[in-house]
Amino acid sequence: MNDIKIYCNDYDFSRLSQAFYGEFKSDCPLSLEIIFTDEEGIRGLNSRTRGVDAVTDVLSFPSLDGILGRELKKEDYPADVDDEDNLFIGSIAICTKRAKEQAEEYGHSYMRELFYLAAHGICHLLGYDHMTDTDKAAMRGVEERALARINITRDSI
Repeated sequence: MNDIKIYCNDYDFSRLSQAFYGEFKSDCPLSLEIIFTDEEGIRGLNSRTRGVDAVTDVLSFPSLDGILGRELKKEDYPADVDDEDNLFIGSIAICTKRAKEQAEEYGHSYMRELFYLAAHGICHLLGYDHMTDTDKAAMRGVEERALARINITRDSI
C-alpha cells in the first residue's frame, strides 16, 4: 500500500499524497500533518527541538525512527495508528514567510515552494536525511521523483 493521508487545514496537498507512490512499503495507509507558522513560531520550534536559535523554512518531526527502507507494518507501531486506521508518521512545520522569500529567490511560485517544502518534510518523516552527500543525493532523488509524478516543476503552479 502506498497511500499517504495529509492533514492540513491551510492548503490542499491531496496531489502530494499520490506523489510518493512506490517510495515506501506499508501494509496500511500512512498519515501526517502539515502546519504553517510565522518566523517567530518556527524559530521557537527550531530552538526547542534542535537547539538552533534561527529561522528556517521547514522542520520535520518524525514519529517513527529507523524506518528508511523498511516495510512499515501497522502491528509494529500500534500506538501510532490514528482513528482512521492510518499509521501516523509525524508532523511538518513550514514557515510561510521563508517559503514566500524562497519562491521569489528561486523564481517559482509560492505554491511550488510549499509543495517542495512539504515533499522535503515527508522525506524526513520517511527516514531520509541530507547529512552526507550520498544521503543528500538519495533524498533529492525522492523529492524530484515525487514532484515530477504530480507535474510540479520550477515552472509550474
